[in-house]
Amino acid sequence: MHSLATKPFLLDIHSITLRVTHAEFEKLCQDNPELRLELTANGELITMVPVALESSEQNGDLFGEVWAWNRQTGLGRAFDSSGGFTLPNGAVRSPDVTWVGKPKADEIIRGVTFPNLVPDFVIELRSKSDSLKTLREKMEEYRSNGVRLGWLINPQKQQVEIYRLGQEVEILVSPTTLNGENVLPGLTIDLSSIFSS
Repeated sequence: MHSLATKPFLLDIHSITLRVTHAEFEKLCQDNPELRLELTANGELITMVPVALESSEQNGDLFGEVWAWNRQTGLGRAFDSSGGFTLPNGAVRSPDVTWVGKPKADEIIRGVTFPNLVPDFVIELRSKSDSLKTLREKMEEYRSNGVRLGWLINPQKQQVEIYRLGQEVEILVSPTTLNGENVLPGLTIDLSSIFSS
């Protein structure tokens, strides 16, 4: 007979699918602010593990670049991964970086936790624990819901996948910079620190 004190007690959540309503999801987020949660279009609850410190720093750098550009231009609003929004398909997502241009940005209602919103731009930065397949599905979801420009940055392969409305995905290998094209005019992000890590 084994003692509970000598064997670890682990919860295997990979075989469990939890479905919740939007109201339940919002309550879960309010009651558990330390958790990183998303909701799929079919109501499946997604729990996200904390990223490694290195990935957190890279996320901060990317958000900082977009935030500083936006602060200078005043063209919209920038959000980090701690904020979320509801896409038209019902999914509640929180990309690593989100940007919303005016006048849409001015229509965001203060106090609404997960506003109905289609951002103009998103960044997902792949950490070592992220499934590339899952991130690609999220990028396709963003684009199919109307996000105009999205970057999937993959430091492990030193690649960037660019998602644009109505176009094929473009894959860049070891780019040194990325620009915001006509969505974020004048934005240039240096990727050297992300790809050198």
